[in-house]
Amino acid sequence: MSQFFYIHPENPQARLIKQACELIHKGAVVVYPTDSGYSIGCHMNDKAALEQVCRVRQIGKDHNFTLMCRDMSELSEYAKVDNTSFRMIKNNTPGPYTFILKATKEVPKRLQNPKRRTIGIRVPDNKIALALLEELGEPLMSSTLILPGALVAESNPDDIRDELEKQVGLIIHGGFLGEQPTTVIDMSENENIIVREGSGDTRPFI
Repeated sequence: MSQFFYIHPENPQARLIKQACELIHKGAVVVYPTDSGYSIGCHMNDKAALEQVCRVRQIGKDHNFTLMCRDMSELSEYAKVDNTSFRMIKNNTPGPYTFILKATKEVPKRLQNPKRRTIGIRVPDNKIALALLEELGEPLMSSTLILPGALVAESNPDDIRDELEKQVGLIIHGGFLGEQPTTVIDMSENENIIVREGSGDTRPFI
């Protein structure tokens, strides 16, 4: 059975954020709110937790995983980005975008796309997500919580609890959110390719 935390979306309770991060460090898979629906995540170095995320979402190891980062300095540590792309990303973060970039050696190989050696990078505009990342002190391996057979991100934490309470370690109720996933932009080959149109405006990248 998973734990279920009610965390205030505007003033996240520090005690609950700390407990959530302790669970993540111990191997828990966590469902948490972002600025584009709910995401599912785990410690980026935890192989067993990553495998559980893949089982829940029914995705393979060739899936484009994402590192949820707290700021641009973390982005630069885990992804290779040129000056033009860096400025473009900085002007549009935090926000509902995922950027696919070449991974640095700091990214565990199992999280990188096996053929392209890329990683998704994201800085969310959500106070609970940012509080988690600040307390963790490192990125969180994440994937949008799109359940098998669904076309949109999960937005209702009560429904998530009914569906996943036996499959994850922690569900954070941070309010009822939109269903649109992030806009995904591939910048790994020095051009901007819109991979998925979501809740982020694509115009700055065209």
